[in-house]
Amino acid sequence: MSRRAGILEFAVLGLLRESPMHGYELRKRLNTSLGVFRAFSYGTLYPCLKTLVANGWLIEEPGHTTEDALAAPLAGRRAKIVYRLTAEGKEHFEELLSQTGPDAYEDEHFAARFAFFGQTSRDVRMRVLEGRRSRLEERLEKMSASLARTRERLDDYTLELQRHGMESVEREVRWLNELIESERAGRDLKGPGRGEPTRDTTEGAPGVLPRPGDTPGPDTPGDTAT
Repeated sequence: MSRRAGILEFAVLGLLRESPMHGYELRKRLNTSLGVFRAFSYGTLYPCLKTLVANGWLIEEPGHTTEDALAAPLAGRRAKIVYRLTAEGKEHFEELLSQTGPDAYEDEHFAARFAFFGQTSRDVRMRVLEGRRSRLEERLEKMSASLARTRERLDDYTLELQRHGMESVEREVRWLNELIESERAGRDLKGPGRGEPTRDTTEGAPGVLPRPGDTPGPDTPGDTAT
């Protein structure tokens, strides 16, 4: 399984833990709630759903809304399928939530993990946050060293791009420091949906979910999720 597919399976299980959904509803939630999936398609989602059903983590049920009941007689349309998490699927998701290995610190995987922090135990949240901070501090050190080596050979625009990349990483490190401080103080973040923090629209502000691409730069180490 690719890393991208693993992140998608994790997110689908997490959303279905909240409530059963149609495929269209799932895709909408993935697009709006989890920005890392803005570009994915039905052609990606449905093979993922079929795999989860085959593994026994989801079951398919016919839709029961009025719209679904009318769908079949109209022009031969079939009722929408609703996907529901099984007990085994819930257990598997909880196991995934408890994992704090290096993959949890990568850009896309971290964003997905953070979106479900409201369902994650405090000790696991701390390990993921500290691991992410450590990863970004390593990235920042490499970017700084690279910039020092190449500064004299860069034109003004490339140099500005490098600086922008470093500033983006620095902003996220500051944000992580604030989150870690809150966790250590025993303060849960409050906000809309699943205990997520209120999202400030200011780039790099605490509460803004980091997006892949927020740390551009030609010399940024290639350790982002794919």
